[in-house]
Amino acid sequence: MAKNSIFRGSGVAMVTPMKENGEINYEVMADLIEAQIAGGTDALIICGTSGEAPTLEDGEHLEAIRFAVEQTKGRVPVIAGTGSNNTAHAVMMSEESEKLGADGLLLVTPYYNKATQDGLYAHYRTIAGATKLPCIVYNVPSRTGTNILPPTVARLAKDQENIVAIKEASGNISQVAKVAELADGNLDIYSGNDDQIVPICSLGGVGVISVLANVAPRQTHDMVMMCLEGRYPEARALQLAALPLVEQLFIEVNPIPVKAALVMQGFAVGTPRLPLTEMTQAHQETLRAAMQEFGVL
Repeated sequence: MAKNSIFRGSGVAMVTPMKENGEINYEVMADLIEAQIAGGTDALIICGTSGEAPTLEDGEHLEAIRFAVEQTKGRVPVIAGTGSNNTAHAVMMSEESEKLGADGLLLVTPYYNKATQDGLYAHYRTIAGATKLPCIVYNVPSRTGTNILPPTVARLAKDQENIVAIKEASGNISQVAKVAELADGNLDIYSGNDDQIVPICSLGGVGVISVLANVAPRQTHDMVMMCLEGRYPEARALQLAALPLVEQLFIEVNPIPVKAALVMQGFAVGTPRLPLTEMTQAHQETLRAAMQEFGVL
């Protein structure tokens, strides 16, 4: 494990449950947190992509983090999504999340305005330098239009003590391998894609930050633990069995399908805020079938 590691295993990229009027539903959030901890989830990621961070106002974003910390009571780490394409805003949200008791930060690469590799380096060092919390770099080029390259990641891990991990969602296994090589054990690698948990663990990854874990916490946790214990044939079988459900959880843009899936499981998480919309009926039917096949409905 890297310096100041936050967790090993399955970190759930939690949804933010909403009432019919669009407000955050804290009663349901408490139920989700309890279900995740009971299901073996090793860390909670609050207000990331799956938590609809782009449409949360700062006040409710921070209140969701405060509530999660209070509800969790230290049983598992709470990691706050505080990334932004405005470095100063990310610094402010990170500082406030530290005051609220978060155990770590998830920091997405700047989106829309993008940045050079030198800009990404300066962005992350500025945010990490403003907090004592361990920081996870989040690389998801399909959403941000920006790819933080392995040499930049390795440089950050070497130069900034509290940059301790990367959530790798580039989908490029060769890139993940290069990160593992250059970081040389100084950085925890988490899979950011639920269909690549086992491949990334095989390259030295220590876990996943997962959408699948919202609806299949035990299976996602077990898959990582099998890898960490060297039980790769079992892990591979579980990874392949999960693929049809993973495909359905991304048949529309995340978190549209996972919110629909949680409703099917009996959690009143509501529908996403605009510009995201409710899942189509046809896709709900294929999602339901995949959930039944995987044994989570």
